[in-house]
Amino acid sequence: MYTRREFGQLTLGGVALPLLGRLADSKVGGVRLGVQTYSFRDLPRPDGGDAVDVIIKAMTECGLSECELWAPQVEPRFGRAGRDQLRAWRVDTSIAHFRDIRKKFDAAGMTVHAYNYSFSADMTDQEIDRGFEMAHALGAGIITASTTLTVARRVVPFAEKHKMVVAMHGHSNKSDPNEFCTPESFAAAMQLSKYFKVNLDIGHFTAADFDAIAYIREHHANITNLHLKDRRKHEGDNVPWGQGDTPLREVLLMLKKEKWPIPGYIEYEHRGTGTPTEEVKKCFQFAKQILA
Repeated sequence: MYTRREFGQLTLGGVALPLLGRLADSKVGGVRLGVQTYSFRDLPRPDGGDAVDVIIKAMTECGLSECELWAPQVEPRFGRAGRDQLRAWRVDTSIAHFRDIRKKFDAAGMTVHAYNYSFSADMTDQEIDRGFEMAHALGAGIITASTTLTVARRVVPFAEKHKMVVAMHGHSNKSDPNEFCTPESFAAAMQLSKYFKVNLDIGHFTAADFDAIAYIREHHANITNLHLKDRRKHEGDNVPWGQGDTPLREVLLMLKKEKWPIPGYIEYEHRGTGTPTEEVKKCFQFAKQILA
């Protein structure tokens, strides 16, 4: 495992460095705020094309300058029957394609902090390896992944080969020990590799009846970024911010007070009354009012 100092050096070398001098637009009260681009999943995109331009436009309208980029938004839509096509696209598409995507974000003054490339049991070793190459080309310092402990074991040699952090994203299913949800499941992942860290979704963590504040306080050195949403306890629904049980205010104020370099990314999943862009704006405003 890394010491806190070593992890700080790793962060400067592989995560934070691409971000220097480019975060003023959406940093509030010293807290880095951004968006998980899954939030914009329902915005229309060109037929057969990716959603990169759509995302950049939405982020610009929201005033957000960094993101966790959801992989399906840079991939063509092949549908459920197109698994082999998607596999071929991932393996065969030139890395220059992903460098060009990075250039678009760069031109907009935005940073792809993390690439959300979720490793699945049916992925080939080539696909796993390619995910790291994609992340590097996009300028992302880390990969975030919704995966399982079983699959994470397969990812270890690739993370170590590329010397890239992989942050496990948790959900709220406590019944399956192979899923990432509990503090123990995150600990089990981090025991596998010094490159394995935690992408904590405080909404899901609350819905699973865990204490997000206590977990962040104890494990902040191993948390790459937070997903910000509001859910109710006991596997409750996603709800508009401020109407659930997630300690959004307390978490944001703790980040401000402690000055931990943990970005908080808005993930819009509740059923709002406006467009995804309008709803993300509301969430950003909610956070700004707390941190101002």
